[in-house]
Amino acid sequence: MAILGAADHSSTHHPQQQQLKPAAAGASPGSPSESNKEEELKGVRHLCERGITALPPRYVLPPSDRPAPADARGIPVIDFARLRSPVPSERAAELAAMDAACRDLGFFQVVNHGVEREEMLDVARRFFLLPQEERERHMSPDIRAPVRYGTSFNQLNDGVLCWRDFLKLLCNPAKMDDVVPSWPNNPAHLREVMSSYARANQRLFRELISAALEAMGITGGGVLEELDNGTQMMMVNCFPACPEPDLTLGMPPHSDYGFLTILLQDQVNGLEVNDGQDWLLVDPLPGALIVNVGDHLEIFSNGRYKSVLHRVRVNSTMSRISVASLHSLPPERVIGAAPELLADGTP
Repeated sequence: MAILGAADHSSTHHPQQQQLKPAAAGASPGSPSESNKEEELKGVRHLCERGITALPPRYVLPPSDRPAPADARGIPVIDFARLRSPVPSERAAELAAMDAACRDLGFFQVVNHGVEREEMLDVARRFFLLPQEERERHMSPDIRAPVRYGTSFNQLNDGVLCWRDFLKLLCNPAKMDDVVPSWPNNPAHLREVMSSYARANQRLFRELISAALEAMGITGGGVLEELDNGTQMMMVNCFPACPEPDLTLGMPPHSDYGFLTILLQDQVNGLEVNDGQDWLLVDPLPGALIVNVGDHLEIFSNGRYKSVLHRVRVNSTMSRISVASLHSLPPERVIGAAPELLADGTP
């Protein structure tokens, strides 16, 4: 069994996270001074604004951990219009396709989902273009803070820093109205756009998880009611253009903790999924959202669905924006396999 603890996709050591170690001595010139460390903890947007032309040593991975060249590839696509279809055969076929995607790769793309994307991407992009002083207002050493601006993956413990800045927003369904006033109010309309997106994401998650439970033969609304009072966290990510992208990563190999993660991203690819043998660079479909199984759903499904390692690579020419929405049960809930899936009583 696993207990859902404090959820911070930026700062929690996940059960499946590869700890990245710095490159061997001599791989990068010099060692960072304390002042350089302080500058780096202000974020990669800050470093880019300073005009750096080489990757600082704390971001350089050893050769074995560096991303290899990869061609973008497609992953399973689920048509939400068919999943909502009144025609039983159409719906059954799409439900089976979604079930297979969760079993085999743990990732799929959703089209015709009805969630507004462009306003969210625009306001996220504008947030990271704010002056450093404005972004810094939301920095906090408290990983449980409901609003937190930061950098890397686990910036206080990472052996190698990741080329990523983030804005974390807690937006639990039952407490949305309480937390939105604490969110940044700059740039204009951030609270309205991001809260609207979060609510639309909650509705999409509920339909997706309902379909997944149906596909697994889990009946009754008990877990759905718990999820309605569960957790949702949005990680708004910025991966700026990097001077030496082949030496670093935007996020290290990790799995997500929750039931499902719904990922909004622009058309700059960077997400890589491990299929057990290779890293697959995901080719994003225009207008699609990406969904992946989390650790808690793997446990709840008794291993039927797979929570797999994934990472983010960066590039030298274009900034990439993504928004990961992680959904799960209440923090105090102990998660075990669903009773319906324990054929012999053994998880």
